[in-house]
Amino acid sequence: MEILRVENLRKTYGKGENEVRALDGISFSVSKGEFIAIVGPSGSGKSTLLHILGGVDRPTSGKVFVEGKDVYAQNEEQLAVFRRRQVGLIYQFYNLIPVLNVSENITLPALMDGQKLDQVRLRELLTTLKLSGREKHLPNQLSGGQQQRVSIARALMNDPAVVLADEPTGNLDSKNSQEIVELLKMSNEKYGQTLIIITHDDTIALQAGRIIAIEDGKITRDEVIHR
Repeated sequence: MEILRVENLRKTYGKGENEVRALDGISFSVSKGEFIAIVGPSGSGKSTLLHILGGVDRPTSGKVFVEGKDVYAQNEEQLAVFRRRQVGLIYQFYNLIPVLNVSENITLPALMDGQKLDQVRLRELLTTLKLSGREKHLPNQLSGGQQQRVSIARALMNDPAVVLADEPTGNLDSKNSQEIVELLKMSNEKYGQTLIIITHDDTIALQAGRIIAIEDGKITRDEVIHR
């Protein structure tokens, strides 16, 4: 079942001689439960694409559909709801709120959305992501790997349509990096979570089911490597 579709996506910055085409006519679709790695050199348009998929940055032209809904046909208020409910974002630098503890950081998107807190899901995520016993810890009391686990739990808390991860292991050592990738794979396999990850690391990319390569704002390769 198709969960995401991108049609002729373009994003430009500047005008005339100063125009930069960050994305130049990108189209692809994603089925529910896929694990996709997006790769490419710095400046290729990967992060721009991820931000547009997540409703963070509007395209210059083209369309993004998530669960059949045209994302950018929505107004700003509707987009904010879309980001909270249908997208889980994981960043390289965790983006945790320093004055909130582990449980509060994980549940913040649900609380902001006025949803009743799913305590069963919270406990399951804390257990699965090896955060039990650290519920009351603040981010500065956690290691980098633990902070990234909190950000993964936060992304999964609302059971989003798709999780988007932008270089989620870029700030971690090799041991923690592999652990985070294993946890992301687990979320894909255990929860059937659709996962799109940007990475420079070929080792990580090769663990995905599909690789999309981008260069100069265009897709140069789109290959299924694992079924």
